[in-house]
Amino acid sequence: MVEKMNVGALKNDENFVNIYFHDSCLSVPHGITVREFLQKYAADDGPVALAANLNNRVVSLDAPICSGGTIEVLTAHSHEGARIYRRHICMMLYAVFYKLYPEGQIRVGQSISEGYYFEVKGPKVDEAFLQKIDAGLKALVAAKKPFKLMRVAVEEAQRIFLKRGEQSKRQLLDTWAPTHVNLIELEDFIDICYGPVAPDTSFFGEYKLLLQGEDFILQFPDQKDPNIPRLEKPQPALYATLKRSRSWSRLVGVSHVGDLNAACISGQICDVIKINEALHEKLIADIADDIATKNCHMVFIAGPSSAGKTTFTKRLAIQLQVVGRRPVLISMDDYYRNRCDMPVGPDGKIDFEALDALDVPLLLSNMSDLLEGKKVPVPTFDFKSGTRCKLEDCRIFEMAPDQVLLMEGIHGLNPKISAGLPKDEQYHIFINALTPLAIDNHNRIQTSDARLLRRIVRDRHYRGYSAAHTIQNWPLVRRGERAHIFPYEHTADVIFDSSLIYEFPVLKVFAERYLHEVPRSNPAFSEVYRLREFLALFVAILPGDIPQTSLLREFIGGSSFTY
Repeated sequence: MVEKMNVGALKNDENFVNIYFHDSCLSVPHGITVREFLQKYAADDGPVALAANLNNRVVSLDAPICSGGTIEVLTAHSHEGARIYRRHICMMLYAVFYKLYPEGQIRVGQSISEGYYFEVKGPKVDEAFLQKIDAGLKALVAAKKPFKLMRVAVEEAQRIFLKRGEQSKRQLLDTWAPTHVNLIELEDFIDICYGPVAPDTSFFGEYKLLLQGEDFILQFPDQKDPNIPRLEKPQPALYATLKRSRSWSRLVGVSHVGDLNAACISGQICDVIKINEALHEKLIADIADDIATKNCHMVFIAGPSSAGKTTFTKRLAIQLQVVGRRPVLISMDDYYRNRCDMPVGPDGKIDFEALDALDVPLLLSNMSDLLEGKKVPVPTFDFKSGTRCKLEDCRIFEMAPDQVLLMEGIHGLNPKISAGLPKDEQYHIFINALTPLAIDNHNRIQTSDARLLRRIVRDRHYRGYSAAHTIQNWPLVRRGERAHIFPYEHTADVIFDSSLIYEFPVLKVFAERYLHEVPRSNPAFSEVYRLREFLALFVAILPGDIPQTSLLREFIGGSSFTY
């Protein structure tokens, strides 16, 4: 048991700093590394540390402790530790791949089946291929190879990547603001370093490899959170959507951040915006055609927070009118129970993502009555007061035989929402921002980062919430999504990728300022710092060329739609 010490005892001694660790305050030598601190004060049988959160900043174990504050151990099963784990095991994968196939190419894809999928050129991806990769990874784990960090001038890093044929990394450094860049090396593989560096390869022995179409998936370990279900099974519909989005990004010549930055500088971004918006419109029109062809009268539109469900629904309504179907739009959010009647999660906070937060019986009754042609009083929910309107203040809706009901909300694919309604008249759409853009061939953009940045901007613009508030609540939102939304993704008739390949340079204009409002002392600062480092990769563009009907306008403002 660590003995608690008097915080003020050594506060005037420049040779010591006071650190809170677990429930104790410790006075430790100034400049001691995090590793030395944990070796001295952490329990011998405690969790294995990959890195640490030092004063709301994620750091490597070699980082010195130079000021008083707090330390939290980050393991593979913590949220921030899992990000570190994934980055390192991917680097090990690349080192093994290029050792086995020096002339081959490998490129990281997006998140799927509790891992990432990878595209390969050169060797055939089959069970024999996976066995070779697995053997190489196991050998690396056993060898305890160190991850070496080096800091070099940007020009030297460009020379290194040019020599190695890494065009996507060399191009990214064209707009690198600092004069130097951190590189990380494992055996013969070198990469740009995007975060804390773990000690060696022995920490990363938990993984699985499996085939997925013409590619393969590297699965990551469970975060050991009983509230987060694992979705390890194959996801063919999601895989097809991811591949389609990735192929489209290649077609327009913007696959990596370096490509996007070059387009921003040259002015080509104006065409990229027009083409991307046209793609969205075409896909939405195709969905409207499918709904009309199948003569569906109920369309359920689901997806996670900040996926753009509202704008998508309004644009779909327009395309349905083009094909002769008059839409009736209803938001599932208007069926929230009064805040005092909402369910509470394990943390004691209201669980807005839980199905029980909605008045499902009233929702089902209203939909059934609408299908029968009855006049229905549809409520509205006031998010500021946390209450649903009174019956006399409800809007009156009625559906004619040629009309189609568009029901938008996070639970749209949950079978309880449509229980007892005619199945042959239902059409289900899942919408998510899947982000085909990658940083470079070996470093992906987190799928949820687009949605988090969208939400930070929208919350600050329209709801009066600070970036810190949004970030601190984000883990609860994500947990609710995985528990209540993503398990039903496979039941959708179609998956719509709402990401816009140009959106990060636009979101940067707004988000950077809001992130700078968060002080270092705030618990959200570690995530704030990560997002600021991420946004620094992009050349900013002003939103003037973005159409008023763009899905992005839902978050940055200036939309021609009303919300």
